[in-house]
Amino acid sequence: MLRHLAIRDLLIIDRLDLEVRPGLNVLTGETGAGKSILLEALGFVLGWRGRAELVRAGAAQGEVTAEFRLADGHPATEVLAEAGIALEEGELILRRVNAADGRKTAWVNGVRVSGDVLRQLSERLVELHGQQDDRGLLNPRGHRLLLDAFGGLGERVDAVRRAWRARRAAVAALAEAEEARAALEAEEEFLRHAAGELGDLAPEAGEAERLDAERRLMQAAERIRGDVGRAHAALTGEGAEGLITDAIRWLDDAAEAADGRLDAPLEALARAMDALGEAEQGVADCLDALAGDPRRLEAVEERLFAIRALARKHGVAPDELPALAADFAGRLAALDGAEGDIAALRDAAREADAAYETAAAALTEARRAAGTRLSAEMAGELAPLKLERAVFSVEVAGGEPGPEGRDDVAFVVATNPGAPAGPLNRIASGGELSRFLLALKVCLTRDAQGLTLIFDEIDRGVGGATADAVGRRLTRLAADGQVLVVTHSPQVAARAAHHWRVEKASDGAATVSRVVPLDESARIDEIARMLSGDTVTEAARGAARELLQDEAAG
Repeated sequence: MLRHLAIRDLLIIDRLDLEVRPGLNVLTGETGAGKSILLEALGFVLGWRGRAELVRAGAAQGEVTAEFRLADGHPATEVLAEAGIALEEGELILRRVNAADGRKTAWVNGVRVSGDVLRQLSERLVELHGQQDDRGLLNPRGHRLLLDAFGGLGERVDAVRRAWRARRAAVAALAEAEEARAALEAEEEFLRHAAGELGDLAPEAGEAERLDAERRLMQAAERIRGDVGRAHAALTGEGAEGLITDAIRWLDDAAEAADGRLDAPLEALARAMDALGEAEQGVADCLDALAGDPRRLEAVEERLFAIRALARKHGVAPDELPALAADFAGRLAALDGAEGDIAALRDAAREADAAYETAAAALTEARRAAGTRLSAEMAGELAPLKLERAVFSVEVAGGEPGPEGRDDVAFVVATNPGAPAGPLNRIASGGELSRFLLALKVCLTRDAQGLTLIFDEIDRGVGGATADAVGRRLTRLAADGQVLVVTHSPQVAARAAHHWRVEKASDGAATVSRVVPLDESARIDEIARMLSGDTVTEAARGAARELLQDEAAG
C-alpha cells in the first residue's frame, strides 16, 4: 500500500510530503484548494495520462516520489521481476521527473524504466474511482474478469484455458497433416517417377567414385598397352637373352685358360640373366592386366554417366542419391498412410473441441449464476444509497470462443423500472454513477490484492443519510486495506481514520497548495466548515462533534 507521497515543484505545489496510512484516509478542503492536484501528481508518478505542462512556473523541473510497501506475493512483484528490478524488504519507490522542456524520466527502486513499466505497476498498485472512471469498473473489457473474480471462477477459467490450448493444438496438428498431404499429393506423380528411377538404378554410396577410378585405369591401359607389348616382344625375342647366352657360352669355354679372370664377369652375366627373366615376367603380368575387356569399360562408363546424370537432375551430389531415394520412399509411405493418420487427427480434434465446448458451457453457467448473485448483492447495496429504484444486472451473452470461454460480460443498469438498460457510464447521471461505482466496488472487493483504492469525490451530489451510507461503505472497503478519498461530504470525512485538509496560501507573489494533517480539534473545525460554510459557528462545531461521536460509535 501507499506510504508516502512527495511532490516538488508541480503546478501550484512547491513542496509537499504526505504520509498515507492504512485504513480510510480523507482529504478535504475548499473547491480549488488543490485536492485534484494531489491525485494528478500521483497519477503522474504512476504513468497515467495527464496534462502536458506540470512543472511549477519558474522551476527547472517538477518531480514526484511515491513509496509503497508490498506484502509477500503482491501482484506487482511479477512486473518487477520481468523488468529485472530488485525488491528489498517489500520497499517499492517510484520517482518521476518532468523537465521544463517537457521531457519525462522515471525510476523504480533506482532503475530507470519506461512509462509502460510504470503503467503495468500502477494497475497492480492503485485503483482510481470517480465520475470519470475509465480505467476500471466502467471499462466493459474488464467486466468478465471482475465477474470471474467475484464468483471465484479461477479454476473453471483455467480448465477452459487448458481445453482451449488442447483444442488449438489438435486443430493445428490436423491442419498441418492435411497441408502436408496436399503437398505430397501435388508432387505424387513426380515422387513415384523419381523413386522408380532411383530404385531401378539403385546407386550406392561411393559407387560413382569407384567407377570413375576404374574407368580412368582402363582408359590409361589403352594408352600404354602398345609400349608394354613391344617391350615384352623385345625381352622374349632373340635379342638380349640370346646375346647374353652366347656370351656366357663363349666366356665359359675360355674361363679355364683365363686363370680366374673371367669368374666375376660370368657371375654378373648369370645375375643379368636372372634379372632379365624377372623383368620379362613382370612385363608379361602387366600386359595381362592391361588386356581388359572393352565391354567392361563401356559398361562402367554407362553406369557412371547414368549416376551423374541422375544426380544433376535432382541437384545433389552422386553420393547423396541413396539418401534421396530413402527420402522419396519415406514421403510416398507417408502419403500412402496419410489418410489413416488424418482420420485419427480428425477424431482427436473433434474430441478436443467437444471438451472445450463442455468446459466453456460449464463456465457460462457458472458466470450466469455469479451474475445473478452479484445483481442481488448490488440490489442490497443500492437501496441504502438512495438508488432503490435502479436495477443493476449482469448480462452474459454468447461471443466468439477464446481461451476464457465464449462469453461477453457487461454490467448494465436501468435507473428506473421499465426504463431501458444500458452501460453504467451512459445511463447513470454523475451522482448516480458515483454511487453505482461505490456499490459495485463494495460487492466486488473480497481481496483487494494490496491495492490502494482512491475515490475522487465519489460522494458528490449526495448528503444526509445517503452520504452516511457512502461513508459506511468506504469504511468497510478500508477495513483491511487502504482507501484514499477526496470528499466534500462531512459524513464521509467524519469516518476517516486519518484526515488532511488541503489549502492554498499566497504571499502576494505566488500561490501554493499545502496539506495539513488534522488533530481532533482541527477536525472539528474542518467538519464544521463543511457543514456550515465559510462562517464556522459554535452550533456547527457542536454538530461536528456529534457527527464524529456518532461515527465513532457506529
